[in-house]
Amino acid sequence: MASLEQKMAANMSMGGLLSKAGDLKARLLFVLGALIIYRIGTYIPLPSVDVEAMNIGSQGGLLAMFNMFSGGALGRMTIFSLNVFPYITASIIMNLASVVSSKMESLKKEGETGKRIINQYTRYLTIMIAAMQGLGFALLLERAPGAVAEPGFFFRITIIATIVGGVMFLVWLGEQINSRGIGNGISIIIASGIIATLPPELLRLFESGREGSLDTPMVLGIFAAIVAMTLIIIFVERAQRRILIQYPKRQVSSNKMTGGETSYLPLKINTSGVIPAIFASALLGFPITLAGFAGNSDSAVLQWINLYLSHGKPLFIALYAFLIIFFCFFYTAVVFNPEERATDLKRYGAFIPGIRPGERTAEFLDKVLTRLTFIGAIYLTLICVVPEVFYGHFNVGFYVGGTSLLIVVVVIMDTVQQIQSNLISHRYESLIKKSNAARSKRRRR
Repeated sequence: MASLEQKMAANMSMGGLLSKAGDLKARLLFVLGALIIYRIGTYIPLPSVDVEAMNIGSQGGLLAMFNMFSGGALGRMTIFSLNVFPYITASIIMNLASVVSSKMESLKKEGETGKRIINQYTRYLTIMIAAMQGLGFALLLERAPGAVAEPGFFFRITIIATIVGGVMFLVWLGEQINSRGIGNGISIIIASGIIATLPPELLRLFESGREGSLDTPMVLGIFAAIVAMTLIIIFVERAQRRILIQYPKRQVSSNKMTGGETSYLPLKINTSGVIPAIFASALLGFPITLAGFAGNSDSAVLQWINLYLSHGKPLFIALYAFLIIFFCFFYTAVVFNPEERATDLKRYGAFIPGIRPGERTAEFLDKVLTRLTFIGAIYLTLICVVPEVFYGHFNVGFYVGGTSLLIVVVVIMDTVQQIQSNLISHRYESLIKKSNAARSKRRRR
């Protein structure tokens, strides 16, 4: 079936089908409109803040990297400065709670009703996190010389309300893309922000080569590394371990047998996708960004963060790698339960050849999935961490690293795959309608 769908997708004329698939075209236009609104919001500044006094856009290191993740909103100190990272942090906490809390675990098993309740809890937690981060922003802005015209209680309340409102609007916009558009709304918002910052970063790289601060071989090497990483990401993200599934034969009449079919259970090498990279960046990002805002603060904690957790530092790289590997295994365990999958196979009478149904099948799936997750974790760690080592060692001021490239490529691949699935579904529906019409016509005759 997969090969048939791939052939159909390859033979389809994208433009011709889009002209006929009105629903898909409307969904794509909705996503485009939502992204335009998002980009406009990245230029609406926070009230009573002097952006030039903060001068974040000209700072390097980790602030430049997280400014890229926010689509430049952080550097311009806009209402979308935090992007959707408070929501991602809240999602991490809720996923962890579903593992340690029996109540949360039971909610997950309640289907759509439980999912709505968990989503509501996640939104409440997002508001709390965004409010705390907004207060931190306000306090740090007040400490920057000349950044705030009238510091005080009213300014802090205004910043908190604006930051929380911006975050929740982006969460709502992402949910609207999920329901009325196509693709994962939150991931598309993050990827679009990264894509928006690519032209300035490429221009800065060319300028560095032209001015001589970077050698020409270094510039060419960076471009070659980007192309190589893109090809590796595409190859690994499309790779699968297909497990053969056998369905038993059944006798439906005295002389007729049915069933005995075979299919495959596809297991991706990187089951968790881009989630570990986003989660790791979100957890590491906020305290380091606050430390960067504080600058030459007298706080020992902030000074320690600036000294040891800066972009390219060994401790930052080690924590980054650890978090990526941890979330690879954690998120894979959340989205794929070998025991549930083995129970489903047993319920339908299916089995893996050579493996007994039930507990043995669950153990086999868990063993295969663990090995695949280990390979996927190493792949994600190398993609995300090696550029950090490279940039930190050679002090290259180009911040489109492996994490951002991974997010963009994976989100584009997932979106294109959903578009192709939608087109195939539309093609099937049109064929069924034609078949029904022809059958009705024959009956009338």
